[in-house]
Formats: sequence, structure tokens, C-alpha cells
Amino acid sequence: MGAVSSGLIVFPAIDLKAGQVVRLAEGDMDRATVYGDDPAAQAEIFMAAGAEWLHVVDLDGAFAGESVNGAAVASILGRFGGKVQLGGGIRNRESIERWLDLGVERVVIGTAALENPDLVGEAARDNPGRIVVAVDARDGLVATRGWADVSDVSVVDLASRFEDAGVAALLFTDVGRDGLLKGCNVEATVALARAVTIPVIASGGVTDIGDIHALKGHVADGVEGVITGRALYDGRLDLAWAIEVAKG
Repeated sequence: MGAVSSGLIVFPAIDLKAGQVVRLAEGDMDRATVYGDDPAAQAEIFMAAGAEWLHVVDLDGAFAGESVNGAAVASILGRFGGKVQLGGGIRNRESIERWLDLGVERVVIGTAALENPDLVGEAARDNPGRIVVAVDARDGLVATRGWADVSDVSVVDLASRFEDAGVAALLFTDVGRDGLLKGCNVEATVALARAVTIPVIASGGVTDIGDIHALKGHVADGVEGVITGRALYDGRLDLAWAIEVAKG
């Protein structure tokens, strides 16, 4: 069972593709909806609504295996007053250290966590509380490389490998729901949180305030936070209200 905290962290998401703010449906780069071309301005909007954390994803980077939207990330870091959690194509020690040095609070490692677990262990040891492992699932199995590939490793099995590595959190995404507004997979998220001692962040499918209420009830089980993107951009979820509910 994960660590107990006072409230749920709401992470508004900024997904970057060619310098623009987008959301994908089920991780498909060909099903991208563009929401704006000024990521830093979007970060300021979220900050004004009370966001203390921001979840930023370099989508092009996730497919390329290296940073592609670095300039956009830097502009966000320059204008967002809170903490930034960054993922997408971070697959070696050099890129981890570079982003942490530039002011990113936490880096999210996905594909490399499955293929190179030692990298995660070493980075977490040297940067306590700043490494997050992304556990992306399709039907309970781990998906990698921008969700293009599905492995034969179960989500709990992968998560368990990092039980003693000192990672800050597990970012759990149900790929089949991501960007589709089908509702967060609370059941699978809670099951994972109960199976390991590492805090779990829920992602994928958040639709409205009901998802926030549902996850808030499982903070004691180890659910640390929730990432929401499309629901905010489509106006189905008010960020200030979501943060208030999550804290309350």
C-alpha cells in the first residue's frame, strides 16, 4: 500500500507535438486535436487556476526516443511558477540529468524502464524523489515506444521491479481510455496502488469531476494524483474546482 498524503494532486497535462498543445486519442499521433500553439501561455492559464504541478509530454520525443520539443518545454519552465513533471523520449542518463538541471522537478521514464531498469535504479538513487516510472497498459500488459508496442509483461510485474528502487511514483495509464473521455480506470489504478508501496498517479480517460471524487477516495490506498488533459480543454472539467475537490 502506497504512502498516505493529505490530498490528491491534480496534474493538468500539456502534450507537445511540433511545438503545439495537442491531445491524442489512444496515443495515436494521427488522431491529434490541436488546442493551441503557445504552450507557455497554456501553462500560465493552469497556474492561474491554482495548479501547483504540470504534466508535460514531448509526444514527438516519445516516438523519436530523444527530446524534440525542448524549446517549448523550456518556455513552459520559464513561465510556470509551480513544479513540472516531464516525459517523452527520456531514455538515457544524459537527458535525465539535463532536464533536472534545467528545472524539471520530476522526469518520467517509460520505455527505458522496461528495457533498461538499471537506468531507473541509478537515476532514482542519485535523484531521490525525482524519477517517475510510466506504466502504460493495454489490457493489463505493458505498452512501450509511444504505446506502439505491447509487451508480454504485466503491469504489476513491471511495477514490482521498482519496489526498492526509490522512484517517486508510478504513472499508470490505461491506453485504451486515453483521450477518449471514457472515464478513468479507477479499479485498475487502485489495484496497482494496493499491490505496491510506490505511490500511483492515475492517467487516461478522466472525464469529469466524478473521476476526481472517485480517485480522492483512494488516497489512503496509495493513489497520489491524477493527470487530466482533454476534459480540461473541452470544458468538461473545471481545473480550479477539480483542485479544490482533490485537496478537500
